[in-house]
Amino acid sequence: MVEAAEVVASLVVPPHFADATFLTYHPDPAHPSQASARHAVRAFASGARVRPRRNASARGLYLDGGFGVGKTHLLAALASDVGTGVAFGTFVEYTHVVGALGFAAARDALARFRLVCIDEFELDDPGDTVLMARLMRELADAGVALAATSNTLPDSLGEGRFAADDFRREIQAVSRVFDVVSIDGPDYRHRGELAFVTSSPDAVELVAGRWGGVVESWAALVSDLSHVHPSRLGAYVDGVRHLGLTGVTSLQDQAQALRVVSLVDRLYDADVSIVASGASLGEVFTGQMLAGGYRKKYFRALSRLSAMNIGD
Repeated sequence: MVEAAEVVASLVVPPHFADATFLTYHPDPAHPSQASARHAVRAFASGARVRPRRNASARGLYLDGGFGVGKTHLLAALASDVGTGVAFGTFVEYTHVVGALGFAAARDALARFRLVCIDEFELDDPGDTVLMARLMRELADAGVALAATSNTLPDSLGEGRFAADDFRREIQAVSRVFDVVSIDGPDYRHRGELAFVTSSPDAVELVAGRWGGVVESWAALVSDLSHVHPSRLGAYVDGVRHLGLTGVTSLQDQAQALRVVSLVDRLYDADVSIVASGASLGEVFTGQMLAGGYRKKYFRALSRLSAMNIGD
């Protein structure tokens, strides 16, 4: 049986953002919305430290922008600034918490926090969106402050097409508590196109001896993921700092691809470096996947894979 305390205890700022503060967020002067966003989040932190009076709904903050503009950094800085009584996790992690504990138990456990931070809010699964909208509504009614981030696709940047309207529409029942802050700018992880490094199989095998890392075949890893519950992926990658992958190929179906996306998020959170052979990591998702309904997930994963991918 899954213990609520154990599951909820895992909802903390990941290692990659453990040192994130408002001072370490450096707005790009060419994009004033970044400085404005930092100011808005800092102001929100002041209110989030104190729960509202009984029977009064809390406020929410929604950060919308492209990949790599610092939304997660600001969310982690918010969590750090508020201090105790904060739950921090991705949208997917919260849906897994509800799945593991049941809705009522998850809601009751989360209602004890002053602030619940939801990173990478996803709108591509109607069922999960409705579930999270209900959870947020009931948490807000209980006086819990809410902060969320979401991504706008790269090809929508510069055209004023952010995801905020989608967010408001899909969570109508709770949208009244949210103030929306849009952030523009390029992906700080990459200037220009994403870059990937393909190493030789021999170089990948050296990862274990050189860095004390883990070496896996791509096929075996993808297969193994089908047996790992998403809520356990944090434990699955625990202790891994360097990962060697041999024989990388394009993924065969959406189920595989979505499991890999969840793994990539946990690897990125844990600051793992990846050395890979075979096909480029930039080719693991097919063109059809990148044009489909889960494209935001795949583009985020590619951005993070590029940041983690190192040479030998």
